[in-house]
Parts: sequence; structure tokens; C-alpha cells
Amino acid sequence: MQPIHQHVRVDFRYSVHFTDGLFALDNPLLRDVLAADRGDAAPPKVLVVLDRGIAAGLPGLPTQIAAYLRASDAVELVAPPLLVAGGEAVKNDPSAVAALRQAIHDHGIDRHSYVVAIGGGAVLDAAGYAAATAHRGIRLVRVPTTVLSQNDSGVGVKNGVNAFGKKNFLGTFAPPSAVLNDFAFLETLNERDWRSGIAEAIKVSLLKDAAFFTELEARADALAERDMTAMRRLVYRCAELHLQHIATSGDPFEMGSSRPLDFGHWAAHKLEQITNYELRHGEAVAVGLALDATYSRLVGLLPEADWRRVLALIAAVGLPTYHPALETPVPGGRRAVLAGLDEFREHLGGQLTIMLLEGIGRGREVHAMDEATILAAIALLGEDRGDPSSSVEGGMPWLETPSVLYSPSAN
Repeated sequence: MQPIHQHVRVDFRYSVHFTDGLFALDNPLLRDVLAADRGDAAPPKVLVVLDRGIAAGLPGLPTQIAAYLRASDAVELVAPPLLVAGGEAVKNDPSAVAALRQAIHDHGIDRHSYVVAIGGGAVLDAAGYAAATAHRGIRLVRVPTTVLSQNDSGVGVKNGVNAFGKKNFLGTFAPPSAVLNDFAFLETLNERDWRSGIAEAIKVSLLKDAAFFTELEARADALAERDMTAMRRLVYRCAELHLQHIATSGDPFEMGSSRPLDFGHWAAHKLEQITNYELRHGEAVAVGLALDATYSRLVGLLPEADWRRVLALIAAVGLPTYHPALETPVPGGRRAVLAGLDEFREHLGGQLTIMLLEGIGRGREVHAMDEATILAAIALLGEDRGDPSSSVEGGMPWLETPSVLYSPSAN
């Protein structure tokens, strides 16, 4: 018998909206999104999942959300907002996802119902994973509340939780029904969370848009001083570039071995784990960007002037370019962060593929990294804390020292 060859085309469409005061009674955006496909059917059921930290900072928010949704007969709010832990705690606790699935079951949330997840990227990841795996997929509306989630993680197609000491070991590719970015939430952020999301904007500008990088340089002081006009522009352009990549890369569900938008992330994910998630994701990404930019410089890919600009911008917006965890050893003396390369390759399978820089706005994929040069880059960042006034040339003997290329089986 001849094989039957099947080709399934799947077309996903969703919108990312930008607003202020999403839950004000006179703002119809969320109600309109939830009722968009209703037709003559019964009002869709809605289960709201809310980051507990946001509820603590805005004590009236759960009541406001409930009042907003109950003001319309086009949707059915099944219960008061379900509060969950924020940050990596929700992704590290298996009982959190179990509780979300239990609530979906208890309230009869079906595939024509909605889970509305409100919070930072970790809450969106965990709630999205629960929604995507209940009934093989429940409609999800994301309401990101941090810079990092509004401009990066919240607008994409991935959901996941941590397991076995690894970032996002369990997860799904499941696009949301909609993403609603409410800029008002950004004004409530503390300094660390405000700055953390800027790292992803720097990252995507380095890979996709040199003009955007120059714009970020010009607005670095304004961003560091919490200028909302500058931040609105950053969030919008960063989200736009991420969405363009997902739509046009030819690999939105990462079936291959390439993840260009994870530039700097092989080290970042490991640094989060090494520091027991004391480092925010964006802070770890900033260090990862500095490390891979410095590595790119040391191997001759990135011009020194561009290297200086990268480190200067990271520092100018108040993000770190170095963390002592880069020096943490494991038994045998190898640096713990280097295991991030093994885990990065394992996460996708196939050939190790790392994005490096050959210029502002221009990346280049490589399939091997030189461990000695990685350590040299760490040493340089540790010595100078990434001071861009320091030259890479001169007194750098490792540039002439032969060393073994990294490979997953070599160590």
C-alpha cells in the first residue's frame, strides 16, 4: 500500500490591542473581544486569572474586574477572579497549574469559553499552559501587566512552566485569541520590573532594526527616568517586531533548531536557574546580551564600536551587564552557566544553533561556541563590569590562544 500524505494548513489570527484603563466601565475593548464570535449563541463563560501581586498592589482591582464583566449581558463571569502567585513561583509550582485546571473543570469552561489571564509573563505562561491543555485548547485572552510581557512574551505563541530545573520544560505552542496591553499597569511597576522589559527591546533591535536601536539610544535617559511616552513607543515597536518575526520567519512553532529571538537567552535562562530566580528574566537577558555581544567581538564578528554601543545602552537604561553567577562553578570546576548551552540545544533538539552579532541590526547564526572565549568574555565583563570605555584589544592573550570548540558531547 502507498502511504497517504497529508498536508494540513492552519491559519491563526489574533490582534494585539493597546489601551489605557482596560477595566473602566466606559472602555468596551475587553467586552467587545469576548463577545466578538458570540452570534446567537449563549454568552461565553469567562474565568479570570489574576496575578496575586497585582491584586495586592491594586486592592480594588478584583472587584473592578468583576463589576466590569458583570455590567454586560454579552459574557458570563463564572466566579470572582482567581488569584495566583506571580513571578517564577507560579511556573515552578506544579500545584499552580493543577489548581487552574481544577477551576476550568469546576466552572464548566469549554472550548467556546475564555480564560482571561492578567499578570506578568510568568502568570500568562502558566495560565496559557493550563488553558491550552484543558479540552485540548480553551480560548485565552492575555492582559500583560509588565513591560516584558507587553512587548515580548505576552504577544507570542508560547506557553510553559519550569520542570526538572529547566526553564519552560513543559509547554505548548498555542496562540491567544487576543492580547490587550493596558499601559496604565506599567505605571504601577517597581524600578526593576520597569527596566527589565527594556532588555527584550534592545535584543530585538539588535537583530531586526538598527534604526530602532538608535532610537533606544536617544531615549535611554527618558526610559530610565520612567517617561511613559518613550515606554509606549518601545512597547509598540518591540511587539510589532516580534509579531512580524512570528508571522514571517517560516517557523512560528520552532520545528527547526533556530531561535533567532532567543539571542542572549542560552546564558539568561541558566542564570535565572543558578540564582534561584532572584534575577528577573529581563535582567538575566541583559547579562546574556552583554555576554554574547562580547563573545561576538572577541571572535571578530562584531566591530568594537558596535560592541561599545551595545554595552553602553544596556548600562544607560539601568540594566546589568554582569552577574557573579557567571563565575559559579559545578563539581569539577566547569562554570555552571556553560550547561546552558547543552540545555539550549536539548530544548529544540538537533544541531546547536546560537545567534551572535555581526553588527547593529544584523545577527549571524553559529553552530559551535568556543568555551575558552566564553570564559574570556565573562572575565572581561567581570573585570570592567561591561565598561564600554575599555578596549577589547590589547592585553587579551586568549585571542591568540587555540582552544577547543564547544560541542554538547565534548564535556
